Amino acid sequence: MKPIFKSLVMVLFVSSLCAVNPAAGQSVKLGFGGAVSGDLAPYGISSLRGVELALEDINSNGGILGKQVELIVGDDACKPEIAVNIATKLISSGVQMVVGHICSGSTLAANKLYKDARLLLISPSSTNDDLTLTGKNPNFFRTISYDRAQAELMTSYIKNVLNCKKIALIHDKGDYGKGQMELARECFKTLGGIDIVLFEGVTTGAVDFSSIVQKIKKSRAQVTLWGGYHSDASKIASLLKRKRVKTIFFGGDGINGDNFLNLAGQYAEGVYSTGPRDTSNNTLYQELTQRHEEKYKELPGTFFYNAYACVQALAAAAEKAGSFDFEKMRAAMFEIKIDSPLGPIGFDKNGDVVGAGFSVYKVINGKYNQVN
Repeated sequence: MKPIFKSLVMVLFVSSLCAVNPAAGQSVKLGFGGAVSGDLAPYGISSLRGVELALEDINSNGGILGKQVELIVGDDACKPEIAVNIATKLISSGVQMVVGHICSGSTLAANKLYKDARLLLISPSSTNDDLTLTGKNPNFFRTISYDRAQAELMTSYIKNVLNCKKIALIHDKGDYGKGQMELARECFKTLGGIDIVLFEGVTTGAVDFSSIVQKIKKSRAQVTLWGGYHSDASKIASLLKRKRVKTIFFGGDGINGDNFLNLAGQYAEGVYSTGPRDTSNNTLYQELTQRHEEKYKELPGTFFYNAYACVQALAAAAEKAGSFDFEKMRAAMFEIKIDSPLGPIGFDKNGDVVGAGFSVYKVINGKYNQVN
């Protein structure tokens, strides 16, 4: 992590990249909430960069409705209790729309405040079903598909492609991880012919995962399906390999990307995950990849493209509505179609993205390769 990001915990700052001393009354404020510090910072930093590049493009082309966009950033470290504080600060700063948060637990907690404040919230990465499917978050949208769709894909792949029947479901006890494994359990039950030999949560951030690895070994699970993020997953997957436990490690989008690969190293080989569908043939995707490499001297991280699309959506909705009014923009969100780096996308009646989905990936020769 670059030193600049280490000083951002619970600190708000205005990104100089997106607005240079905008005149009073001539700018609109966009909030960003997400982890730019802590173990899950790579997800937040990559998303923030997507937002920054999108705003560079928008501001260089006249802004939104003729107004330059000022970016206000809040670091929640992917912790729900901090996310609530960040939401309070963003609202107090006068933001008119928000991109975030990155982790589902933080998004669920923070959106209680955004909803009351009548602010649109759009996330590049929060996949928890409750955010859209319960109808309790009418102000929420996302540019990534939801966990049930992901659970249906991974469970079907495990049964029908990997031909495995004995499954261990392990999670980090969080809204995202535990919720994902509960959905997977439901999907396996619907598919039939599957034996769930272990369903258990672990303490996130633990130094030693020997206990759960031993349980997985005793269960003789053919597949260990993980619900959670890359930091814990890398330790568990590595220990399984070192202990020579014969099980396939399979995770959701929380382990998809270089963050897991770098931590797990050689032990990542053969690991499966689901993740956003590969759209690397998309022209805008290619242009943004090149710009990111030139600007940050590295390839984009997970959710960079989804975050860029979030800003595109908010800008398109405001332009279509001809206003930053919450109700008018919300109505416009259901009507817009965007040529994004994810491909052409829109939003359904629940606020879920239409046109972007998940694929299955496998680590081959140290890199994630799409296999379905």
